[in-house]
Amino acid sequence: QVQLVESGGGLVQPGGSLRLSCAASGSIFGIGTMGWYRQAPGKQRELVATITSGSTTNYADSVKGRFTISRDNAKNTVYLQMNSLKPEDTAVYYCNVWITHRNYWGQGTQVTVSS
Repeated sequence: QVQLVESGGGLVQPGGSLRLSCAASGSIFGIGTMGWYRQAPGKQRELVATITSGSTTNYADSVKGRFTISRDNAKNTVYLQMNSLKPEDTAVYYCNVWITHRNYWGQGTQVTVSS
């Protein structure tokens, strides 16, 4: 059984920063692509960023230059550094991980950008 535990969400003012973490635990035999998605109220879940096992990254246009995804394979953890946050970044952020050809989602962490 695999578990994904997210942390790092919260309330931040516009222009501020947050760092999200997602740690995978359990029966893990080879982690593939890891990523972050988000869902704002009344909207569909959308991709934020992904990082492959070879550390190739991909970002949504809306976050390019502001967000950075990274991973620590020794800790089975993926991070999302979010800078220059905007009110439109407000959403529940979900971690997504491919492990041994199966896809897993975290429970979600709320990010609210407001003054």
